[in-house]
Amino acid sequence: MADEIAWERLYEEATRVRERAHVPYSRFPVGAAVLYADGSVVAGCNVENATYGLTVCAERNALAAGVAQGRKQPVAVAVVANPEAPVPPCGMCRQVMAEFAGPNLPVRSRSPSGAEARYTLGELLPHAFTKDFL
Repeated sequence: MADEIAWERLYEEATRVRERAHVPYSRFPVGAAVLYADGSVVAGCNVENATYGLTVCAERNALAAGVAQGRKQPVAVAVVANPEAPVPPCGMCRQVMAEFAGPNLPVRSRSPSGAEARYTLGELLPHAFTKDFL
């Protein structure tokens, strides 16, 4: 499945939206693009806040925008951030991904120079807290 995904399209969307990130404090712009089962792509960027705890990551913004558009079945997530080494999603983003997808969700991260990391959600969050525990 991951080989059939148009990863370049996802990276292009993540790169495009990263330019809109609101990062006046960290100067660490991140873009994310989520591919949904219906073929649509929803992108999001990180939005910082002077009260740091209110900052929202790119991945969570993309997933929330997808929900607002009626989409709930992500099939792939791509992340682009500025460091030379690819940056994986934070723990909070991993948990939010687990709300909508299973452990086989492919997640990829790329740096502007093209360095890439490939994961599954299960590798990133091996013991996710899910609705099965409720």
